[in-house]
Amino acid sequence: MKVLNASIHSILDYATVIAFASAPTLLGFSGAPVMLAYLLAAVHLAMTVLTDMPLGLVKIIPMRVHALVEMLVGPTLIAAALLAPSLVVGAQGFFVASGIAICAVWLLSDYASATQSA
Repeated sequence: MKVLNASIHSILDYATVIAFASAPTLLGFSGAPVMLAYLLAAVHLAMTVLTDMPLGLVKIIPMRVHALVEMLVGPTLIAAALLAPSLVVGAQGFFVASGIAICAVWLLSDYASATQSA
């Protein structure tokens, strides 16, 4: 069931950037989790700004590529946090929850609506 159109997906992508960028301060991360959160914020912002969707600014990345990246990043975040917890000490729950959220948005998004509404 695809309940998230491209406009809603765009908004959620920018919210994800804010979540990754603010998590270290709000949740008191230190060490590697801080850098990982900021890296994920930067990559997600670049992908969102460059994707051909309603709130994308440059529109050079096709929505299907954006979808593929999300399909890979969500499970990777979950696996990395669970299989290598020493990399995300003190932030394991955040990264697992973030991975689950990214997977959920991927599953619920109607990526085809981007070409219809862009």
